[in-house]
Amino acid sequence: MQLTNAARQLKQKKIPFTYHTYEVDDTDVSAKHVAMTLNKPLDELYKTICLMNEKKQYAFFLISGERDIDLKAAAKAWGAKKASTVPMKELETLTGYIRGGVSPIGAKKPFPVYLHEAAQDRETITISAGKRGYQIELTPEDLLQFTNGHWFSQ
Repeated sequence: MQLTNAARQLKQKKIPFTYHTYEVDDTDVSAKHVAMTLNKPLDELYKTICLMNEKKQYAFFLISGERDIDLKAAAKAWGAKKASTVPMKELETLTGYIRGGVSPIGAKKPFPVYLHEAAQDRETITISAGKRGYQIELTPEDLLQFTNGHWFSQ
């Protein structure tokens, strides 16, 4: 099985995870579609959203598949005045990842990571492994520890 950069990094640090693969449908890369394909609850699948603040600094925010990001809450958690999503055309150049395959692990540059507090209620969460068709399941605590991440609420 082909390991993504994110999976290799976790394996190297001996962080336990489960690797999931699925067949990609390029017409639908939504969290809902991925959850259905993997037969996982939507609130267990966490999507990674890359945001930019007013100082052109970047961060990854992870929220469960059934939620939409609250940009005001994200900015507040980040200590920023304003936050906006990174335009799709800039995403790959900035992170090394394409839409539907963005992971908070193994990006070109390490950005701050914020995980929605709803993940505290989950034994494990499933996140992108950095490539469409690949997901990593791990504990929220291991994700935060590995990425030096923070909890946030909205």
